[in-house]
Amino acid sequence: MRGPLIVSLDVWNREGLFKIIDQFPTDEGMTVKIGMELFYGEGPTIVKELLNKGFKIFLDLKLQDIPNTVKMGMMQIGRMGVTYTTVHALGGSEMIAAAKEGLELGSEEAGVPTPKLLAVTELTSITEDALENEQNCKLDMVDQVFSLAKLAKRSGADGVITSPLEVSSLKEQVGNDFLYVTPGIRPANFPKDDQSRTATPKQAAEYGSSALVVGRPIIRAEDPVAAYHKMLEEWNYAN
Repeated sequence: MRGPLIVSLDVWNREGLFKIIDQFPTDEGMTVKIGMELFYGEGPTIVKELLNKGFKIFLDLKLQDIPNTVKMGMMQIGRMGVTYTTVHALGGSEMIAAAKEGLELGSEEAGVPTPKLLAVTELTSITEDALENEQNCKLDMVDQVFSLAKLAKRSGADGVITSPLEVSSLKEQVGNDFLYVTPGIRPANFPKDDQSRTATPKQAAEYGSSALVVGRPIIRAEDPVAAYHKMLEEWNYAN
């Protein structure tokens, strides 16, 4: 069995969330992603409700601040019992290390497993032009992503968020002992929407992804549960 197929709950309130989530059985240990929109609207109580229902949580808040502030924030996240969370690799080595320390302290205090810390390298919205002229980066996008992934690993992160199309190259540069969690997953013939670099679950497995993140193809499907299981089967049993 591969890592989880994580369902991205891109909704903004509790009503919209449970309209989707109540369709799914709670005994599968399914992992769901909560992002800024839902978390900032509903707060930590929504995490507790989902955990109590048997779901695992990827809390995707992409923290970036001075190291001590991130450490304190991650202590709170560590106490919650979530499975994954995120920082921006651009926050630097001290910040990433502080994030990991905060997660370990918070989870130890609460008596729960330490969440996996995933680093975001460059956002998919950043173009080569913005990288050069706004971030004043001397590297091209590929080398910048490689550099930030290596930094994240050295600083204690457990993995990165990356396009499935970059996983093979990243593994060569960074190693196999790291998580490569990939959004932009679409069934064959599904519209790309605003994702420019996409792959099917089978392709992502072939590229070497550790886990998948899928939103619209599942939550906007006529039958979300059937859509989830179809993609999950393709992911788990790809050669």
